[in-house]
Amino acid sequence: MKEFLNSVKRARYAKLRPTKEANLVGLRERGEDLSKAVFRDVTAEDIPKLAQLHVVAWAETYPDVKRPPTFAIREYQWIEQFQSPQTNWFAVVIELDGELIGFTKGKTYSSAERPEFTGEINKIYLLSQYQRLGLGKRLVLETAERFLQRGIDAVVLFGEPSNPSIAFHEAIGGERLLNTKGGFDGGYGWTNLRELIERLKQ
Repeated sequence: MKEFLNSVKRARYAKLRPTKEANLVGLRERGEDLSKAVFRDVTAEDIPKLAQLHVVAWAETYPDVKRPPTFAIREYQWIEQFQSPQTNWFAVVIELDGELIGFTKGKTYSSAERPEFTGEINKIYLLSQYQRLGLGKRLVLETAERFLQRGIDAVVLFGEPSNPSIAFHEAIGGERLLNTKGGFDGGYGWTNLRELIERLKQ
């Protein structure tokens, strides 16, 4: 029953997201050129824009939440994050015309239950008006390459099973991670990042 309810919610959330065609029209109307999008490592100077992006993208992802996290909360979280060594974490942002439109956050991972994984895609967000245009794949590619640079070649991602983005995770080869009862809680794993990178480059 739980998985059925999650599938219903995923379908409803998916209908709220703009189509590829609508996003292409939006790009033309705004005069934006995705070839000018820059994928780069985050810096402390990005915190105000990153916090605002986090607020908007999270609210788009979970539209039923009546009191989503505020800018003040996200700003505090990112300031606190930057106070920890960046040997344990990193973040990649997409910048277009001086604005941030998407980001991922990766970190080290250790679990006795899943010892094969040593990294975690802790966050991945892309504004809905830029989805279904290839930016998500490029963002994951950039993230996977940074994990490999850190000696990490197998990663997990834990999301909400009601999030329609799980279709994207599966499209790029994510394997569902089942709980001890055989149920799905939103977790995905990639055990070979080199294969993932090759898939994303095709």
